[in-house]
Order: sequence, then C-alpha cells, then structure tokens
Amino acid sequence: MRIPVVFLRALVVVSGTLVVAAVLPTATATATATATAKCAAALFTIKSGLPGAGTGYSQAKVAAKCSGSQLVVTSNGMPSYKFVAKTPNALKTQKWTWKVPLAPTRAAATTNINRKFGTIGFTVTGIPIYGPMEGPMPTEEAFGDPVYNGILDSCKGHTGPASEYHDHAIAAVARCGFAQTRVVGYALDGFPIYGPSTKAKSGYIKTGDPKKDSWAAYAYQASSDPKVLDECNGRTKADGSYGYYITETFPYIIGCYRGTPTTQSGAAAGPMPPMG
Repeated sequence: MRIPVVFLRALVVVSGTLVVAAVLPTATATATATATAKCAAALFTIKSGLPGAGTGYSQAKVAAKCSGSQLVVTSNGMPSYKFVAKTPNALKTQKWTWKVPLAPTRAAATTNINRKFGTIGFTVTGIPIYGPMEGPMPTEEAFGDPVYNGILDSCKGHTGPASEYHDHAIAAVARCGFAQTRVVGYALDGFPIYGPSTKAKSGYIKTGDPKKDSWAAYAYQASSDPKVLDECNGRTKADGSYGYYITETFPYIIGCYRGTPTTQSGAAAGPMPPMG
C-alpha cells in the first residue's frame, strides 16, 4: 500500500495489522488496512488545508478499516469546507458507521431506490449520500430534484431534518475534501462510485418537470453509445468489475442498486425524517 507523504503521521504494527494514522490541519482521517488486496481503507482521507465547516463546528473526521469480509467506515459527517446553509436545518455532528462487503456481487435483479429516503452510500470523505430527490416539503417542490431546484451548496450537499449534512450529487474536487477522485465513494451494496469520466454519461433523459417528483420527470433510455451507463448509473469494466459513476445529470450518482444493499445499523439504518 502506498501512503501519501502529506498525510503520514504515524505507522505502527498492531497485532499484525498495519495501521496508518493521518492527521490533517483542519480535519482528521484514519485508515486501518488489512493484508487483503481488496481493502480500500486507504482511500478514506480528507484533503489537507481546508477551512472546516466554520467557527464553532467540529472538524471533519473519517476512519476506515477492513474487518473480515467487510469494509467498515465511521464518520462524524462534518464537511471539511465552509458550511453554507441551504435549508432551514442546522448542522450537527453525527455518529455514522457503514459496513459493506469487500467483494460485492451483482444481484439477479436490480433494487430500486425510487422514493427511498436516507443513505444509499457514502463518500470517501465520510459524507452520507442520499438519492436524487427531496422529501414531501415544501409542497411545491415535493419529492423534487434537489440539483434542479438549486437547494444544494457548491459541493452538492445540504443539511436534513436531523441536522445531518449529506450529498445528493458529488463535486469531486479538492475544495470539497477529495484528496483523490478516482474512487469517490461506495454504495451500500459495496460497489465503488467512480469520479468524473469523459467516457461515462447518464442514460436518463428529462421527460417532465423535475421541480416535483424527480423520478417521474426522468426516464432511462438505453443506447448503443459505449459512454452511456446502465440504468443504475454504472457499468461493468473490461476486467469484469462493476462500479457506479458520478454524472453531471440525473441521477448524478446512483440510479438503482446493481448489487444487494446491506442492512445497516444505528444512525445509518434510519430513514430520512419527513421534511417540514
């Protein structure tokens, strides 16, 4: 495992496990990597030199380790960049723990995320990912597309009813906390979410008004164009592995689960409360 020098603070061996501790000027990230080649814990870092959410807010923290057959990620859910309120909800630290398989497999059928509230994945910077729609309030934008409705900050996130900061799309740039952009997150089925690519674009087309009920305003259209992703916003690569891609247009991150989403526990298992 190659360790970026800018993050290195301590390297020790604990009970035969390599432990890498990274300390950032304004944010902290730790990663514990087992010997398995599939362990992605080292990807969970936060770009150094960022200002944090602001005065009075906790610094962003994320930690990852590989335990048995799982990738285990913990986070306080704080952005490492200045918090700009885009909803009436406050910003508070959270206690997120996500567990996903290290070796995910494609399911026999996809799993819809239509009308699914709450976490569908998480970024390598420790921010939960929600689907491409909002809640039932305000009524004039019920279940609308938050990107289309302009209610996200420049890093594509905002706060929810539990004061939890989350992303509905991803701005995979350094100012939004990303130290690298090849893999920017993971879905709850364990498949990676890749950063922007000129060889990947969404197959969804706008057929209605996304201000309300975003899923009814877009339809997937298959294409012979090799750049067009599948209905889950992903593809199988030449090596046989599968992954999702972030895109500029709907669904922005995930259109459905290609694998089997894992059941989470604690705060990560809870649905997003109704807005209003």
